[in-house]
Amino acid sequence: MKHVRHFIPSLFLSLVHVCLVQANYAPYFFDNGARSTNGNMALLSLSEDTPVGSHVYTLNGTDPEGDPVTYGLTYEAGSRRYFSVDGNLGNVTLIEELDREKEDEIEVIVSISDGLSTVSEKVRILVMDANDESPEFINTPYIVQVPENSPSGSSIFKIEAVDRDTGSGGSITYFLQNIHANKFTIDRHSGVLRIKSGVTLDYEKSRTHFVVVVAKDGGGKLRGDNKVFSATTTVTVNVEDVQDTPPMFIGTPYYGYVYEDTLPGSEVLTVVALDGDRGKPNNIHYCIVNGSEGSFEISNTTGAISVIKSPNQLKKEVYELRVQASEVSPEGDVSAYAFATVTIRVVDLNNHPPTFYGESGPQNRFELTMYEHPPEGEILRGLKITVNDSDQGANAKFNLRLVGPGGIFRVVPLTVLNEAQVTIIVENSAAIDYEKFKVLTFKLLAIEVNTPEKFSSTADIAIRLLDTNDNVPKFSSDYYIARIPENSPGGSNVVAVTATDPDSGLWGEVKYSIYGTGADLFLIHPSTGIIYTQPWAVLDAEVNSKYNFYVKAEDTDGKYSLAEVFITVLDVNDHSPEFNENIQEKTMIIGSPVKIEAIDQDAEEPNNIVDYSIMQADPANVFDIDQSTGEIKLKSYIRSLDIIHNITKNKDCIWSLVVQAKDRGSPSFSTTAVLKIDITEETLHKGPMAAFLMQTKDNPMKALGVLAGVMGIMVLITIMISTAMFWRNKRSNKIMPVRRIIKKRQTQQSRTVRMEWLKFKRPSNAAEKFVVEDDAKSLQNENSNNNVQAAPVPPAAPLPPPPPALAASGNSAAWRVPTVSGSLTPKFINKQLKKRGHSSTHNALVSELKMKFEKRNASMGEPHI
Repeated sequence: MKHVRHFIPSLFLSLVHVCLVQANYAPYFFDNGARSTNGNMALLSLSEDTPVGSHVYTLNGTDPEGDPVTYGLTYEAGSRRYFSVDGNLGNVTLIEELDREKEDEIEVIVSISDGLSTVSEKVRILVMDANDESPEFINTPYIVQVPENSPSGSSIFKIEAVDRDTGSGGSITYFLQNIHANKFTIDRHSGVLRIKSGVTLDYEKSRTHFVVVVAKDGGGKLRGDNKVFSATTTVTVNVEDVQDTPPMFIGTPYYGYVYEDTLPGSEVLTVVALDGDRGKPNNIHYCIVNGSEGSFEISNTTGAISVIKSPNQLKKEVYELRVQASEVSPEGDVSAYAFATVTIRVVDLNNHPPTFYGESGPQNRFELTMYEHPPEGEILRGLKITVNDSDQGANAKFNLRLVGPGGIFRVVPLTVLNEAQVTIIVENSAAIDYEKFKVLTFKLLAIEVNTPEKFSSTADIAIRLLDTNDNVPKFSSDYYIARIPENSPGGSNVVAVTATDPDSGLWGEVKYSIYGTGADLFLIHPSTGIIYTQPWAVLDAEVNSKYNFYVKAEDTDGKYSLAEVFITVLDVNDHSPEFNENIQEKTMIIGSPVKIEAIDQDAEEPNNIVDYSIMQADPANVFDIDQSTGEIKLKSYIRSLDIIHNITKNKDCIWSLVVQAKDRGSPSFSTTAVLKIDITEETLHKGPMAAFLMQTKDNPMKALGVLAGVMGIMVLITIMISTAMFWRNKRSNKIMPVRRIIKKRQTQQSRTVRMEWLKFKRPSNAAEKFVVEDDAKSLQNENSNNNVQAAPVPPAAPLPPPPPALAASGNSAAWRVPTVSGSLTPKFINKQLKKRGHSSTHNALVSELKMKFEKRNASMGEPHI
């Protein structure tokens, strides 16, 4: 009983478990209809031009229990795989290019699984058409046989093309290229080819026509664009001949000749006629209608005309035969005919060639002597030539031709019948040149024109030329360039010029001469053309290194030509570098170099390039010199006089150096100089004025000149400001004083006007207390308020003051203070002086300037208060 109790609960749990397992439902696809982009892929349609790799569909389904589902995509065995699917997302991608013309339906097995159950469905995807096919002609090539008498507008052929596309992309229309030049037209829908209305075919004019036909589809979408495809083919239309043209003679007009030795029965010539219908020709029958007078006959099948009498029995010189050619059908009927005229001439036998004659009979060589360059058109009267042919008629007609150097002479006449006098005329005078040809030789050729034998004869013509002076001497070059060292002695050869005159004898001899402004130092040998220097000539490249002149070549008749000669005098190192003074004195401030300079008078490098060096110094390691510039400076470790005093016991620090200047010529020249250097230390505070004074210590006049220029500019600026203020006050009729004015009249209220730029602070130094007061009278006129019309004349600038007593120190510069209109020294000058310290030199200069101001104020008179 106890076992039964335990068995019942376990059986219940097993039944529950079985029920739960059986309750697992299979997943399923959503069916969203034909135009949906997700679901079970049923009724999906794709265009065949869908790009490979495109996302075309999304498989979508669910599981009733909500379990995650996966998707699958399989194909039947042997089927091409067009799609792939993402198992988790259900995205379907096209992996193979579609082609509706090959496969318009694709069967795919799609599946959905929840891990326990899998549901599969077979779906069919429709491939939609895109216009990706071109029309194709079938049953090509197209060759059509058309009789030439086919009526216009008749159909001759049907052209057919197919397009595997559907809809408008599969519809085809036809048209012809070059429609206006064609004799045909085509029905655009059916493709039936017809002869154009009003047009006929003609076998005799054109046996074959090539017609280019274009088949074009109706267009359609392809990858988003509207595409139209077309194809072309050529239809060969062969025109068949029809008997509709009479026979035609070929080789007309016909001419024949019977000679004096022709035998009876000999063939004279053959006429040929052909059926105009070349495709199916009929036989041709020949006969002579009239004109033979019993002297000629014709073969009715070959058209050969023969003479049946002896030539001496022929009574006429020319016979004209009328010949008929008839078409004979296979049944023996004459269907058409044509006529031709045959001209037969009885001629003499050609048995005499042309012959040349001179004054004494037959002659085959003629000679003439003449001067070169005769006038064009002149007749060579020394040649008396006659030509004759003893035959008659056409046998006596021949042409004359001159064989030899072309374009020089021409012969007259060109064509001769029986006999003529031969004339030779000059055609190109320039080519008859003694320098080119001493003797001109030609052959005079006479050759028959129309005879089968073409008999001919020749005569030699020799023309000996005599020289004239027709050439000008010509230099071998238009200019000559020569070089000669400047140390060349007089009479040295410079260059040889050459000129030639091709004339003969004395006319070919050349004489040389020179002229021109640059030819004074040179001579030329009159016959050899060698140019050399005058015996007394001295060349100097430093004075003049370039000469040019003209050289003339002249023959005995005065004909000449010119050439230009350019002569360069080459520099030679013949000058030594030179210092301005053999003993020079320089003042060197420690930290600043001094410079020496030597000049080499040579004209060219490297002869005039100077290098500097110190030859002797005691001690030797105090100074350095720049080889190229000549700047001398102390060694870098010498920065004060104390270091120099440690080197030498010479307390005045004036040293002597022996410096050398050496050029770079070959051979090289050099010179030396003694340089005395006074070494000092800079004592002033550094500033622009101090630097300037130190730089001009050795040249006080330079400092004085610069300062005088500065003071002059300041005076000029003061005058301009005063004049501008005067004219402005005069125009405005207002009193605008620029400084304090002290009036003399007690009745008039005094006013004091000050400009900000004239306000001076109380100077800290007694030497800076400068006060200048203007004369009241002059200021009254300055503002034009006292009815005095005379314009005020500004005072002249003062003379520059003498140099200060301490100018020899080189540490200060004289200041010039303008006194026009009572202007004062600007404050910035006082500040600069203040910054430079209270040295005795500055105090003395300021005191001197103060005295000058006081003297000038006393001379102008004190203003009344």
